[in-house]
Amino acid sequence: MEIFGIIILGVLALIFTFFKTKWVNSQPAGEGKMTEIAKHIADGALSFLKAEYKALSIFVIVIAVLLSFLAEEENSHWLIGVAFVVGACFSALAGFLGMKIATKSNVRTTQAARTSLSKALDVSFTGGMVMGINVVAIGILGLSVLFLLFSNIHTVLGIEPWRVKKVLEVMIGFSLGAESLALFARVGGGIYTKAADVGADLVGKVEAGIPEDDPRNPAVIADNVGDNVGDVAGMGADLFGSYVSTILATMVLGLTVAPMTKDVSGTNPAILLPLFLAAAGLVFSIIASFFVKVGEKGSPQVALNVGNFGAVILTAIASYFIIDFMFDKHININGLSVGSVNIFYSVIIGLLVGTLISLVIEYYTGKDRGPVTMIARQSMTGAATNIIAGLSVGMFSTAIPVVILSLGIIFAFEMAGLYGVAIAASGMMATTGIQLAIDAFGPIADNAGGIAEMAALPKEVREKTDVLDSVGNTTAAIGKGFAIASAALTSLAMFSAYMETSGLQVIDIANAKVLAGLLIGGMTPFLFSGFAIQAVGQSANAMVEEVRRQFREIKGIMEGKAEADYEKCITISTRAALRHMILPGAIALTFPLIVGFTLGKMALGGFLAGVLVSGVMMAFFQSNAGGAWDNAKKMFETGVDINGKKYFKGSDPHKAAVVGDTVGDPFKDTSGPSLNILIKLVSIVAMVIASLLSVS
Repeated sequence: MEIFGIIILGVLALIFTFFKTKWVNSQPAGEGKMTEIAKHIADGALSFLKAEYKALSIFVIVIAVLLSFLAEEENSHWLIGVAFVVGACFSALAGFLGMKIATKSNVRTTQAARTSLSKALDVSFTGGMVMGINVVAIGILGLSVLFLLFSNIHTVLGIEPWRVKKVLEVMIGFSLGAESLALFARVGGGIYTKAADVGADLVGKVEAGIPEDDPRNPAVIADNVGDNVGDVAGMGADLFGSYVSTILATMVLGLTVAPMTKDVSGTNPAILLPLFLAAAGLVFSIIASFFVKVGEKGSPQVALNVGNFGAVILTAIASYFIIDFMFDKHININGLSVGSVNIFYSVIIGLLVGTLISLVIEYYTGKDRGPVTMIARQSMTGAATNIIAGLSVGMFSTAIPVVILSLGIIFAFEMAGLYGVAIAASGMMATTGIQLAIDAFGPIADNAGGIAEMAALPKEVREKTDVLDSVGNTTAAIGKGFAIASAALTSLAMFSAYMETSGLQVIDIANAKVLAGLLIGGMTPFLFSGFAIQAVGQSANAMVEEVRRQFREIKGIMEGKAEADYEKCITISTRAALRHMILPGAIALTFPLIVGFTLGKMALGGFLAGVLVSGVMMAFFQSNAGGAWDNAKKMFETGVDINGKKYFKGSDPHKAAVVGDTVGDPFKDTSGPSLNILIKLVSIVAMVIASLLSVS
C-alpha cells in the first residue's frame, strides 16, 4: 500500500505549488508600461504553445494508434498507446505550467527589484520553484498511478493478472510520450528563442548600437517570449522526460534483482526503490527551497548553492534509511550476492557525479572565471578570435565531466551491476525539483531585466536584475550540464534495459552490422545538430531582414516616436519553430526503426552505443561553449581589463563578444540541450520495438 503514500505526496506537492503560485500572484506587478510589456510576453508565449501543441496533438494521436496496433499481446498490450498519450499530455502540462508561472513572475521580479535584491530573488526563485516541484509531482503521480492501474488491470478488464515485467513494458509508452513531446518542445522552443535573440543582437546591438532589450528593437518582445517557450516550457518538458525515463529504466532493471523478504506492496522492492528515492528528493527539494535567502549585499549564487547542496545532502541521508527499510542485508543481482548497502553507495555516487559535474561546468561557464575571462580578452582582436577561444573552451570542457561520468559508471557497476548504474542515475535525478527551480529562475530574471529596460525604469533596478541574470546564465549552463549527465546515465540504464528486453547477452563489435550501426549512431547527433543549428540560422536571417526593414521604413522608430511592429517578429519566430522542429524530431524517432528493421537488434544496440558516446560529447561541448560565450559578453557590463585598459558595453571588443554570443546561442539553447533528449529517446524507441526485431 506504500504506493498510495507516494500518490498522496504528489498531490500534497501540487497543493504546495498552488499556494506558492498564489503568493507570486499576490506580489505587486508594477503599472503602466511594465504590465503592458508583460502582457505582450505572456500572450506571445501562450499563443506559441497553443500553436505548437495543436500541431503536436496530431502526431501524438497517430503514434498512439500505431503503438496500439503493433503491440503484441504476449509482450505488450494496446494500452501502451494510452500510456503514450498520457505521457505526452503530462509533458505538455509540465511545460505549460512552467511557462504560466514564469510569465507571472517576470514583471513581479522587476517590481521587486525596485525594492531590494533580496525581494527580487525571492520572487524569481519562487516562480522557478513552482515549476520545478510541478514537474516532479506530475512525474511521480503519472508513474505511480499507471503502475497501480496496470498492476491491477485484471480487475478492470477481466483478464489474467499481468506480470510486473509486462506492466513495465506497457509503461514504456508513458516515457516514450513524455520524451517525444519534450524533443519537439525543446527543439521548437530553442529555434523560436534563438531566431529572435540572434536577430535582435546582430541588428540592434551590433549594427544600430542600441542596448539589449531596447524597446526600439522590433525583435525584443519575441526574444523575451522565447525565454519562456524555450528555456522554461521546453526545459520543463525536457526535465519531465528525463525524470520519468530515469525512474522507469531503473524499475525495468529492478527485474534483474532477486525478490527480497522485505516485501513492499507485494512487489520486488528493487522495482519500487526509484519511486521512493524520487519521493524523498521531492520532499527535500521543498525543504531546501527555504534555505535560498540572500542579503542586499549577498551573493545570489551562494544562496542558490546552499539550497541545491542542502537538498542533495538531505536526500543522501534519507536514502540510507529508505534502502535499509526496504532491503535485507544481502541481495541477489544476476546471480551475484552483494550487500544492500552497495545500493546506497550507488545513490551517493549518482549524487556526487551530478554535484561534481555542476562544479566543473560552473568553472568553465561562470562569469569572471578563467576560461570565460580568456574568451572576453580574446575579443580584443575581433569576433574571429572570440569564436576560436569559445570553441576551444567548449572542447576542453568535455574532458573532466566525461572522466567523472566514466568513474561514476565504473564505481556504480562495481557496487551493484547495471542496476547500480541505474540507481546512480535515479539518485542524481532525485533532486530534480530544486535543480529545475534554480534553472528556471534564470529566464525569469532575464525577462525581468528586459521589462526594466523597455519600461525605462531607473538604472539601479536594471543593475539588480542584471546581477540575477548573470547568475542565471551560469545556473542555466549548470542545469544543462546536470541534464546531460543524467541523460547519459539514464541512456546507459535504458541501453541495459534494451538488452534485457531484447534478450541480448552481448553485442559483438566485430560484427559488420554492429559496426555499421555504431558508426550511424555516432553520426546521428551531428546530423541532428546540423539541422537544428541550420534552422536557427535561416530563421535568424529572416528576423534580421525584418528588423532592418522596420528600422529603415518606420519613421521615428530610432527616436522613440514610433512603436516597432513586435507582432511581425513574433510571427516569424513562431512559423520558423513550427516548420523546422519536424525534421530533427523525425530523425530521433525513425533512425532506430530503420537500423533495427534493416540490420537487426544487435546492430541497433551498436547504434544506441554510438548515439550515446557521440551525443554526450556534443551536448557538453555545445552547451558549455554557448554558456561561456554568453558570460564573456556579460563581463563587458562591468568592464573587462585588456592590456591595462577597461572596455565596456558598446566598445569594439564588446561587439565582437556579442557576435560570439550569437554563435553560441543555438549551441546552448537549441541543439545542445536537445541532444540529451535524443540519446534517451532512441533508446526508448529501441525498447518498444525490441520484440519485433531479428537477432542478426
